[in-house]
Amino acid sequence: MPRPMTMTEKIFAAHCGKDEVSPGENVWVDVDVLMTHDVCGPGTIGIFKKEFGQDAQVWNKDALVIIPDHYIFTADEKCHRNIQTLRDFVKEQGLKYYYDPDFLNTDEGSGFPSPYRDPTKTNYKGVCHKALPEEGHCRPGEIMLGTDSHTCTAGAFGQFASGVGNTDAAFTLGTGKTWLKVPPTMKFTFHGEIPPYLTAKDLILAVIGEIGVAGATYKTMYFTGDGVTSLSLEDRMTLTNMAIEAGGKNGVCDVDEKTLAYVRARSTKPDWTVYKDDPGAEYCYEHEWDLGTMEPMVAKPHSPDNKDTAANCSDVQLDRAYIGSCTGGKITDMIFAASLFVGKKVKIPTFVVPGSTEVHADMLRLSVTGEPKADGEESIYDIFVNAGCQMSASSCAACLGGPKDTFGRLNEPINCISTTNRNFPGRMGHKEAGVYLASPLTVAASALTGHITDPREFVSEPIATGSAGVV
Repeated sequence: MPRPMTMTEKIFAAHCGKDEVSPGENVWVDVDVLMTHDVCGPGTIGIFKKEFGQDAQVWNKDALVIIPDHYIFTADEKCHRNIQTLRDFVKEQGLKYYYDPDFLNTDEGSGFPSPYRDPTKTNYKGVCHKALPEEGHCRPGEIMLGTDSHTCTAGAFGQFASGVGNTDAAFTLGTGKTWLKVPPTMKFTFHGEIPPYLTAKDLILAVIGEIGVAGATYKTMYFTGDGVTSLSLEDRMTLTNMAIEAGGKNGVCDVDEKTLAYVRARSTKPDWTVYKDDPGAEYCYEHEWDLGTMEPMVAKPHSPDNKDTAANCSDVQLDRAYIGSCTGGKITDMIFAASLFVGKKVKIPTFVVPGSTEVHADMLRLSVTGEPKADGEESIYDIFVNAGCQMSASSCAACLGGPKDTFGRLNEPINCISTTNRNFPGRMGHKEAGVYLASPLTVAASALTGHITDPREFVSEPIATGSAGVV
C-alpha cells in the first residue's frame, strides 16, 4: 500500500513510473509540456543544437510551446533578432504551437513595430502564462516546464509546473525528460468567502509576507480551503503565479468544476488525470487564514515580502500606476480595476496592458459586468480610456523593465503602484524607482487619489465578473 501522498508527489510518481515517492528523492520524470519564449528560447535552442547536433529534432513536436511575449514592442534590434531565431527554429522543426508576433518586421532598421490592429486577427497571443491555458496547454496531473520562473502559474490547474534554466530546457527538448527532486509540501488554508475588497493578490502578499521570499525554497505551496474554492480560476492563477516569489518550486490548487469546465473547453488533448492530496499526507508547514479578517495588502520596495496594509501606506504619494502582467493583467483583473474607474478620472499616469490578446479582445467586447456589452454601453476598454488611462497592446511590457522604449517602463526614480509580481531594484526600469505591489483594486483606488489607497474607500459590494475568464 503506497504511503499517503500529496498532489505533487502523486504527479511525480506517475511520471517516473513508481508507486510512490517521498520528499527529497531524486527521480527522472517524463515531461508533458515544455514552454519557452523570446528571452530564453534562443539560448535554449543554441544549447540544444550544440549538445544534440545541428540537425537534431525535438523529442515531441506537439509538446513544445513557443510564445514570444517579453520584448515585442521595442525598436531594439537584438530583441527583433530573438524573434527571428524562434521563427527559423520553428520552420526547421515543423512546430505546431508557435504564436508568432506576425506584425513584427525583424529586418535591420525596421524600428518600432506597429501593433496588431485587431487582437482577434493575429497569431500573437501575449503573455505566455496567460496564453498557455487559453490555448489549451494546461491540464490537471501533467508536468509542465518553462524557461520562465512564473511557469508555476499553471499549478492553478492541478498540475506540476515550474521554471527551469536554458540548459535544463535544452535537455528536455532533446529527451522529453528531466531530473527533479521531490519537493516537500507547505499547506496554506484560507477559510471563508473572499470579501469584495480583496483579491488573490492580497492573499499571496500575506503569505509571502508571513514566510519571506525564501520561506518556501524548493517546496510545493499548496493553496486550499473554502476560501480558495470561492476564488475564480483566474484568481487562483494569481496565487500560484507568485509561489516563486517565496522561493517555491511550484504552487498548486485543488481541481474542481471551475477547473474542469475551463480545461474541457480548451485542452489540446482529450484526457488528463486529477490528483488529490491523500488523507494523512505529510506537510512540512501549515498556516491558516480567515478571509473575513484580512485586509488589502501592499508589498513595499524593494521586496515582495516587505508587507504592509494599504491603509497603513496612505501617506505614500505616487507618480504612476500600472495594471498588467501575468499576475494582474487577466480579464477579471481588468474588471476589478475598471469597476472603480466608471465615471471617474485618474489623478496620476496610469498604464494598462492586457495580459493576452484574448484579454484585449474581451476588454473591447465585454461590459464591466463581464458580459457582452449592449449597444451604446461602455466596454471595459472604453472605461479605461475615458478615465484617462494610457493603453497598450498585450505583452509583458514594463513588468520586466525591458529596453527604454518599453511601454510603461520606469525610466526615472519615481514611485509606482503595480499589479505585477516583483519589486526588486530595477525590476521595472530605473534602479532607484520604488515599486509597490498591490491588487488591481488597490492599484485602481490609488490611481484615483494619487496616493496608496485602501480600496474599501471605493468598494462595498461584490464586483460581478460574469462569464469573463470562466471558459
